[in-house]
Amino acid sequence: RYFLVGSNPAETKYRVLKIDRTEPKDLVIIDDKHVYTQQEVRELLGRLDLGNRTKMGQKGSSGLSRAVSAFGIVGFVRFLEGYYIVLITKRRKMADIGGHAIYKIEDTNMIYIPNDSVRVSHPDEARYLRIFQNVDLSSNFYFSYSYDLSHSLQYNLTVLRMPLETLKTETTQTRQESFDIFEDEGLSTQGGSGVFGICSKPYEKYVWNAKLLEAVRTAVHRDWLLYIIHGFCGQSKLLIYGRPIYVTLIARRSSKFAGTRFLKRGSNCEGDVANEVETEQILYDASVMSFSAGSYSSYVQVRGSVPLYWSQDISTMMPKPPITLDQADPYAHVAALHFDQMLQRFGSPIIILNLVKEREKRKHERILSEELVAAVTYLNQFLPPEHAIIYIPWDMAKYTKSKLCNVLDRLNVIAESVVKKTGFFVNRPDSYCSILRPDEKWNELGGCVVSTGRLQTGVLRTNCVDCLDRTNTAQFMVGKCALAYQLYSLGLIDKPNLQFDTDAVRLFEELYEDHGDTLSLQYGGSQLVHRVKTYRKIAPWTQHSKDIMQTLSRYYSNAFSDADRQDSINLFLGVFKPAEGKPHLWELPTDFYLHHKNTLGLSQTRQSYTYWWTTGVLKHLPLPFDEVTCAENRRKLTVKKFHKYEEEIDIHNEFFRPYELSSFDETFCLAMTNSTRDFMPKNVGIDPSPFTVRKPDETGKSVLGNKNNREEAVLQRKTAASAPPPPSEEAVSSSSEDDSGTDKEDEGAVSQRSTPVKVTDTGDNTKITENVVQSTKDVYGVNLSDIPSEDDLAIYARFVQLGQSQHKQDKGSQQFCSKHPLDKVINLIPISSFSQDNIYEVQPPRADRKSIEIFHAHIQAGRGNMQPLGKDDFLMYREYIRNRYM
Repeated sequence: RYFLVGSNPAETKYRVLKIDRTEPKDLVIIDDKHVYTQQEVRELLGRLDLGNRTKMGQKGSSGLSRAVSAFGIVGFVRFLEGYYIVLITKRRKMADIGGHAIYKIEDTNMIYIPNDSVRVSHPDEARYLRIFQNVDLSSNFYFSYSYDLSHSLQYNLTVLRMPLETLKTETTQTRQESFDIFEDEGLSTQGGSGVFGICSKPYEKYVWNAKLLEAVRTAVHRDWLLYIIHGFCGQSKLLIYGRPIYVTLIARRSSKFAGTRFLKRGSNCEGDVANEVETEQILYDASVMSFSAGSYSSYVQVRGSVPLYWSQDISTMMPKPPITLDQADPYAHVAALHFDQMLQRFGSPIIILNLVKEREKRKHERILSEELVAAVTYLNQFLPPEHAIIYIPWDMAKYTKSKLCNVLDRLNVIAESVVKKTGFFVNRPDSYCSILRPDEKWNELGGCVVSTGRLQTGVLRTNCVDCLDRTNTAQFMVGKCALAYQLYSLGLIDKPNLQFDTDAVRLFEELYEDHGDTLSLQYGGSQLVHRVKTYRKIAPWTQHSKDIMQTLSRYYSNAFSDADRQDSINLFLGVFKPAEGKPHLWELPTDFYLHHKNTLGLSQTRQSYTYWWTTGVLKHLPLPFDEVTCAENRRKLTVKKFHKYEEEIDIHNEFFRPYELSSFDETFCLAMTNSTRDFMPKNVGIDPSPFTVRKPDETGKSVLGNKNNREEAVLQRKTAASAPPPPSEEAVSSSSEDDSGTDKEDEGAVSQRSTPVKVTDTGDNTKITENVVQSTKDVYGVNLSDIPSEDDLAIYARFVQLGQSQHKQDKGSQQFCSKHPLDKVINLIPISSFSQDNIYEVQPPRADRKSIEIFHAHIQAGRGNMQPLGKDDFLMYREYIRNRYM
């Protein structure tokens, strides 16, 4: 059998899982639900090792041996033989939100569970295994041990803290039905030292290993369940005069109706659309980590295919296959299901920004626009006017070709109106200065204002045909507008406005381009063809050849490798389950029936044509139904009580790890993209602000290497998270999303917005500006050594050992005299001679009376007031003379 031993990050608590290997096809897992200490788990493993040896005292192959060390369980999967366990063996920290680390999966390991002696082999097992492993788990899959990545920051900071007052009364007096999953863990529910924690169920739509964990979800403790998301995660540091502000971008790709470009279009029968991605930008002041004390803000927007039954036939081998509507839907049944989901998750208003072409010689993209307008018009008839779906059509391709219009100026106007309608989330009330001197734009801001700050109500849903190039640029402009409001709400800028060509916007643009490249690779098979620079018309001439290569790459991927990737996704997500007697995955002519459940059976319940929303949703609008306090939502919550000194809720020790020797080179916050180091010119002179407009050739990158080529610059600065896999790994893909793009003759035209803003000279041209980022040698006169020597490491290890043993001793000595059984956790005798010794205060040691008298006599002697010698002094002096001279 296999034993899985899991620990908390501090390695003070352990749990053990036992997996039976004698069952050829069933999964037998035993979780004893007991929490072990480090000593107990060592004794347990020692006994198991001893009991499993063939002869006493024998070592080697018998007994207990470590199979693999891992960072978490992705899940359990079975094809035609026995079960496999999928483990995360390498991880990399990608972001940090309030002390909660977000990791990217770097490598995984699949282990076959049943013993060879009971294995029943099947000829097709190896092929299924190969298809399953075609989903590259090391490519843009993310997880966190303590932060729920499937929900937005607004949900995590409001819903998970809102019912605390009611929970205390409900759990201490009577256990309500909605909280029958309350877990004591040996703690008394009475007494004031408890801290209530709330854990919510993940949002299944964005969890990619839900099916893999289905077999063990009820059998094991919830601490074993690790939910992973697919998409993008990137974080950069914006330094505002030394104050660290972390800008984080998290994209969650939907696991429903997931797939590749031409094989997944439109919507399925349940309202889930293709290429649906929820993008959230989080901004917070990193100088205060705590969620309760810190300043946090977020803004969410969505992209997704047009919610209709439509497809494109790729058998014709055309770069842009014709669009066909597969089913007539006069009552907008599919669109109703889709927008109902959005009302539940985001509230109202839902704003649709439709970027597809309106004018075409041959009707192509316009088919989708006409159908979408009809669906939205039909659905809006039954909604109250104040909560109606807002539809904004804008032919981005037409505006791009025009020499007179500026695409980004027009997008900026749309972005302003959208952010004003939806608002954004911030967890602190408006600052006093913004109340005294309110900005006129700030007063028009929508959303919901509450006592603790602001809530975002409603969402922008952007789409073109593929939801790749045009969509990413539009989302960037909306994100840039929201970023200005977020910075203003945290008191970091005096007006909610950000200009292009500032360090802050360059940093944000790079994050969004990495985000767009990654999502484009996952769905389309190549990186973005048209970027923000293309639409600003400042892209270098070398970009044309790269755009052509990306277009060919997309075409190749869509034509030759997308079908295999689609099969892998269907198998990984559990859409197709292999079974004896059923056709194999590669034998199916289409996966249409797997994704459209209504083709396999008739639904018993019919949705109303007029009341198309879920019951209860309208009552709470504009607030999202998922975030209001009601019995249905409470059933999704798990309540747990901790002692207030529990290590599990001690963010300080979890984040700073005081008992570990850490190296600056490996510290995540120093390695991430930094606005001062990576974007600010090295000779900034008087103004190091990240909100100052710079000349286009004045970035930190160009000063370092004078590289105009973006691709070469990306190699230097791109965060490892965002770097998409090379074409060979990810089966790179084909035809440009919008060949609408730009006319060749217009590419060279310079837009009005993109003309460089001239920075005025200070008058003293001969003045040499100081270098802001100085080396350690310049500041301190010494260079830091690379790594500590072995002697230094040994001394540090000894110091840690002493500290740990001292604390263990203190805990033991306190055990019998403490009034409360857990107070001994912090009532430690200080190691120093000071009774109070921490970062806030130091209390000097008390001196006894004799010491004080000696000190006073010393002071008087210094002033010339000698005290008369006593009998003892004479005897001591006589003894001294005898020993010295006689």
